[in-house]
Amino acid sequence: MTLSQWDRRIRRANELTSTYPFAAEGLRFYSRVATFQKSLYEEIQKALPVLPKILSDAPLRDELDLFALLPKFPGFLSAIEQVAPAPLAQAAVDLSQKGAAVWQRVIQDFWLAEAESPAEVSAAEEDATNEADEAIPSQRLLAWIFLQPYAEYLANRRAPMHLDGTPSLCPLCGGKPVVGVLRSEGDGAKKSLICMLCAHEWNFRRIYCPACGEEREPQMAFYSASEIAHVRVDVCDTCHTYLKTVDLTKTGLALPVVDELATIPLDLWANEHGYRKLQVNLLGA
Repeated sequence: MTLSQWDRRIRRANELTSTYPFAAEGLRFYSRVATFQKSLYEEIQKALPVLPKILSDAPLRDELDLFALLPKFPGFLSAIEQVAPAPLAQAAVDLSQKGAAVWQRVIQDFWLAEAESPAEVSAAEEDATNEADEAIPSQRLLAWIFLQPYAEYLANRRAPMHLDGTPSLCPLCGGKPVVGVLRSEGDGAKKSLICMLCAHEWNFRRIYCPACGEEREPQMAFYSASEIAHVRVDVCDTCHTYLKTVDLTKTGLALPVVDELATIPLDLWANEHGYRKLQVNLLGA
């Protein structure tokens, strides 16, 4: 029997805790989160009508079934309180006390927002932030974790679509890519990107910056470490952003969204060299 997408992620996270002990704490947290997300995905499948796959150009974020989602939010917050690192656990406690009206607003604000990093605040916002507002990024991160299974459910209901060009944002929901992928094709490898929200994967150009559109080869580079040879850092020297790419031609057992979480030394290297991550992951890193 083929493992579900969630089972494969959970198993890979558990495997990597021994391979990369420096990332063990984050991977264990992700494994628990993915376990909850799996159950939520299954509940959504049961609660919503079974329909054939649809071919639609309408943005995925036009669909938001609060009637199905909102009753599941308190259980989600309770689960996060038990397994999350202290700051996120406290944010879940605080949010759980605010009631359904605030929960609905947090969910809608994230779902309807333009694609941006949930755990980041712009420089202008940061200047205006005071202590009372510090929970806002954590609330958005919680909304992202909660909504991801729903977004994946919607994406899995979409029929394959033809794309013109190689969009830098997810063609289904407008989310930023959280990781790149290299897969074997002929004598080389083709590149694709995976969405941070709905996990949709779409083809992308090998030499092209998804942040600023730079396509001059001298401005694009990648770096890797021998101890993590199957994951590399793709950097742009024009906008100074980076995105990690998982090379499945080197390690076919890798799962890009999980291996991206585990390869913390590559993020440290990129930060030390002045590069900013295009999209933070579910660990806020």
